[in-house]
Amino acid sequence: MNILIVEDEVMAQKSLARVLTNNFPDFRIVGCTDSVKSTVAWLNDPANVADIIFMDVELLDGVCFEIFRQTKVKAKVIMTTAYDSYALKAFEAGSVDYLLKPIEPDALKRAVARCRMSGGIINVEELIKATGGIPAARKEYKERYLIRVNDRIIPLETNKIAYIYSEEKSNWLVTFDGHKYIIDSSLNIVNEELNPECFFMISRSCIISLKAITSIIKQAGGRLRVIPTPETSFEMTVSRSRVDDFLSWLEK
Repeated sequence: MNILIVEDEVMAQKSLARVLTNNFPDFRIVGCTDSVKSTVAWLNDPANVADIIFMDVELLDGVCFEIFRQTKVKAKVIMTTAYDSYALKAFEAGSVDYLLKPIEPDALKRAVARCRMSGGIINVEELIKATGGIPAARKEYKERYLIRVNDRIIPLETNKIAYIYSEEKSNWLVTFDGHKYIIDSSLNIVNEELNPECFFMISRSCIISLKAITSIIKQAGGRLRVIPTPETSFEMTVSRSRVDDFLSWLEK
C-alpha cells in the first residue's frame, strides 16, 4: 500500500516512516509533506497516488483541515496528533481514525486495522462542521515536570517556567531564576500539556510564559521581537503567522 506522511517535523517524519515500514511490510512510503500547501500540491498531482495518509494536525502553514477544504482526498486518512482536545470527535465524525502522540504500537495497529477495513470515505462536510464546532480546551494541564539531571530527579512546577526553546536539536527549559534544563519532549507535546492561558507557542522553536514577557518590539515585515526575563542568548521572535493570535492572547 502507498503511504503519504503529512508531518511538519523532519524527525517525526523519519520516525513514523521507520515504524510503519518495520511493522507493515506491504507499506511503501511514497511521499512526505510538511504543510497544507505542499500536501494539496502533492494530492493534485495525477502522478501521485496514496492509499493511506498519516496526517498531523498542526502543519507549517496552518491546520490540516484546510487540506480537505482545498482538494479532494481520495485516500484513507489516519490523523497523528497531540491535539486531542478538539480533534478526536472531528476525526470520528469524518470516519477518520486518529493516533495521539507519542504513538503507541497498539494504537497504531488498531488504526491501521480500522483503516484497512473501512471504505475510506471521508465525510468532509461533517469533518469541517465538527472541527469548527468543538472547542479546543483541555480539562487538565501539567502542574509540574520531573527534570532529570544526571542521577537526580527535580520536581519543577510549571509556574516556575519562563520559556522553553529548541536549539541545536535539543529542547531547553528555562526557569525564572535562570536555571536551564534539557527536556526530552517535543515542543508540540509540551505546548499541549501547558495551560494556554499562561503559555503561548510563539514559533515552532519557542514557548513563553505570560509572566516572562517584559516588552515587545515591532520589527520589519510585521514580526514581533519579545524581550523576556530572564534574558536569552538568542533573539526571541513571534512567527508572522502567529502574530495576531499572540496579540489576542495578550489581551485576554
